[in-house]
Amino acid sequence: MAQFEATGKTIEEAISNACSTAGVDRDSVSVEVLENPKSGFLGIGGQLAKVRVTYEEAIDNSVEGFLSGLFQHMGVEATATVTETEDGNLAIDLAGENMGLLIGRRGETLDALQHITNLVVNRGAEKHVRVTMDTENYRQKREESLIRLAKKTASQVVKYRRNRTLEPMNAYERHVIHTALQEFENVDTSSVGTEPNRRVVISYTGPDAGRSSGNYRRGGYSSGY
Repeated sequence: MAQFEATGKTIEEAISNACSTAGVDRDSVSVEVLENPKSGFLGIGGQLAKVRVTYEEAIDNSVEGFLSGLFQHMGVEATATVTETEDGNLAIDLAGENMGLLIGRRGETLDALQHITNLVVNRGAEKHVRVTMDTENYRQKREESLIRLAKKTASQVVKYRRNRTLEPMNAYERHVIHTALQEFENVDTSSVGTEPNRRVVISYTGPDAGRSSGNYRRGGYSSGY
C-alpha cells in the first residue's frame, strides 16, 4: 500500500491534488481527513484542508522504483522496463550503457538481481509472482550458446567414448543442457556436485560403454568425480 498527503482550499480540492500528484483515480483511493479547512478572521489565520490518500501501488511502478534506487547505489546508469505478462507474472528488461556489468560472468549478476527482485515483489504477497529479468536478449543468446555447447560436447563424447564434465552451471542452464541432449543417441546426462559448483556430466552409453572409464574434461581425463 502507498500513501500520499496533500492540501487544498477544500477537502475535495485536497483529494484531487493528492490523486493528481500520485497519478491515481479518485475511485481507487481511500481518504483520511487530517485537517479541516478554516477560513480565519478577515482572511487571516486561515487553514487549508489536508488529507491522506491510501492506494494500492501498481507493482510495476514499485519494481521500477526499487531497481532505480538499486542501480543508483551500484553506480550503474540503467533503466528497467517492467511488463506484466498474460499469466500475471513480470518480465523486466534492463537497458543502458555497459550492460555487461549487470550481466556478470555467465549471467551471475543478472541472476542475482532477478532473485533479489523476486524476493522484493513477493514479500508479503498472497499470490506468488514470477519475475524474469533480461538485458540485450542475453538469456536467449546464452541458451542458444548452451545448446551448441551441449551438442558439440556430446559429439566428442561419442567420438572418443569418454565422459565429459562441463563447467559449473545454475539449475536453469543445467536444464537446458539436459533437454538439448534428450534425443541425442549414445549419450546420457546427469548432474553432480553441490551448488554453486554443480555440473552436468555427459556420459557415453553406446557400444563398449562399459570399457570407457573416467571423465574427459577440458582436454584431459579425470578419474571419477
